[in-house]
Amino acid sequence: MRPGAGLSRQIVHAVGLLVLIVVLGITAGSYAFYALMFSFAPHGLGAPGSWLPTGPEVAWIVLSTLGALVLAILVGIRLARRILGPLNSVALSLRRVSEGDLGARAAGADRSLGEVSQLVEDFNTMAEWLQRMEKEQVFWNAAIAHELRTPVTILRGRIQGLAEGVFAPEPALFRKLLAQVEHVARLLEDLRVVGLADGGHLSLQRAPCRLADEVRDVLALMEAELRSKGLEPVAILDGGIVDCDAARIRQALLALLDNALRHALPGRLEIRLAVISETCSLSVSDAGPGVDPACAARIFDAFQRGQDARGDGGSGLGLAVVRAIAQAHGGKARCDSAPGGGASFVLAWPAV
Repeated sequence: MRPGAGLSRQIVHAVGLLVLIVVLGITAGSYAFYALMFSFAPHGLGAPGSWLPTGPEVAWIVLSTLGALVLAILVGIRLARRILGPLNSVALSLRRVSEGDLGARAAGADRSLGEVSQLVEDFNTMAEWLQRMEKEQVFWNAAIAHELRTPVTILRGRIQGLAEGVFAPEPALFRKLLAQVEHVARLLEDLRVVGLADGGHLSLQRAPCRLADEVRDVLALMEAELRSKGLEPVAILDGGIVDCDAARIRQALLALLDNALRHALPGRLEIRLAVISETCSLSVSDAGPGVDPACAARIFDAFQRGQDARGDGGSGLGLAVVRAIAQAHGGKARCDSAPGGGASFVLAWPAV
């Protein structure tokens, strides 16, 4: 809003200008009236020393008063229309929104109206946000139902088969059932993290720690599985003290390694931890196939899946969790190109 362009200032200006016009008009009209009366009808004026107005003077007072009143009404109507038009539009749109029509928008107001124009813009922004939230809610409900349907269907089928004697109760079958339960548990945890982050409620337990040791522990846990997929993990770790939530960073690293298991081609997998200029960065770089630049900007969005090289695309939440953890630390996550045509997923945050 421009300084001095508020609605109250405009009303003061309009009323002041109206009073000035009325006063000048009556003053000039009075001079003209008495000039005409002295020239053409002096007998219509009162006797010298008389305080009572004559008939022509009463007529002039009535006419000038009516003229000022008409002018005030016209100016008031015009000003009221300018102000009430956008306000009525907001009121009508509010009624439509309360009835479930989130596509309702208030008509744009003249920018010179200051506060009224700002009210219209704020209402339209709120309506757009509500409409976007509704669409996202529908999307999330559908996506969650889709992700849970497969493991739940498998569990139901296997358990029903066990109950009916179709499957023998063997350890291998129970291990498969346990894997499906773990998949559901991880999916629910990822959904919880992303949901908390979207609402600004993802809490951290930050403390100084030697993060390189945490990274080594995660790699020791995942190394056998990585090598079974043809990936050769190479750790390049800065051994300094870093301020972070170590548990959340481990969760993010597990998500990045799981992403590499699903999508990266066999070859070198570089895990790098560095602290440069009070910024800590943790990256996982693979040897291919890389990420299309058109997809890199939205690859951290929930339920986004790239071209899958392994058959199982996962839930599409892993990288969203990485971004949520990065933002909770006051940092960001990004996808860069790695030497040799691969992709480098970077999690960076202030180290101090």
